[in-house]
Amino acid sequence: MNTENTAHHVTRFAPSPTGELHLGHAYSAMVAHHLGNGYVLRIDDIDHTRCRDHFTTGILEDLCWLGLPWTGDPVFQSQRRDAYADALARLQKMELVYPCYLTRKELSAVLSAPHGSTAPHATDMVLPAVEMARRAADGSGAAWRLRTDAALAHTGPLHWFDARTGQMVPVDLSAHGDVVVARRDIGTSYHLSVVIDDALDGVTLVTRGADLADSTHVHRLLQGLLDLPGPAYLHHDLVSGDTGKRLAKRDHATSLASLRAHGMTVDNLVAQMPPLPSFR
Repeated sequence: MNTENTAHHVTRFAPSPTGELHLGHAYSAMVAHHLGNGYVLRIDDIDHTRCRDHFTTGILEDLCWLGLPWTGDPVFQSQRRDAYADALARLQKMELVYPCYLTRKELSAVLSAPHGSTAPHATDMVLPAVEMARRAADGSGAAWRLRTDAALAHTGPLHWFDARTGQMVPVDLSAHGDVVVARRDIGTSYHLSVVIDDALDGVTLVTRGADLADSTHVHRLLQGLLDLPGPAYLHHDLVSGDTGKRLAKRDHATSLASLRAHGMTVDNLVAQMPPLPSFR
């Protein structure tokens, strides 16, 4: 695939091996390759409950078929658990995170309740201290949540650069509440791992779908707390199916492996994609 000459941004493509890649993934990889003249391939395999090795193999085969070579060897999140644990420990030492022992059912009830004297995101205020101590003593695992208001007070105002519009965007966590930075079952989260990964990989431009734009506010805050560089961000259009709905891995008919098996060529696939965005 031809790529026009662009600035030397370090981009990455970071699929999760939880299913087959589809057209939306192909477009994301194309954008990363287009704007980075290559990209870091990171396999987001921290969720051991859903990731499978054969999907990783399929990812590599699909990218080779697309003609989108990555730079260096693929990087695997599962090999970076110590780095994520160190980052969580730092946040714990700063007293900006707290353990959440709520079950999914309890958390759902809290989040769906009308706002009262206790904000629904402040889950450490829901259970009495004696009940939290009992659950901890019983071996119940805890998720770790970021004290968002305290974290913002610690960093002061933050912004991130929107490379699609050319504007600086102020960080706004009002829609997020106290986000989970470490799940109880895997010891980290998408939010925490991605900012550590992008720093370790030297990423200067994060390209990803517009559905993840809201997460950028969380990521910029974590970067500020952990003294990590803040890359530019470009949130590209999403590729939709025939019904107009966003594609998902469960849509097997649109998987790259299925399209390839039915005679789809790369040129035909590219012709169906939106125009590639540019960096402003």
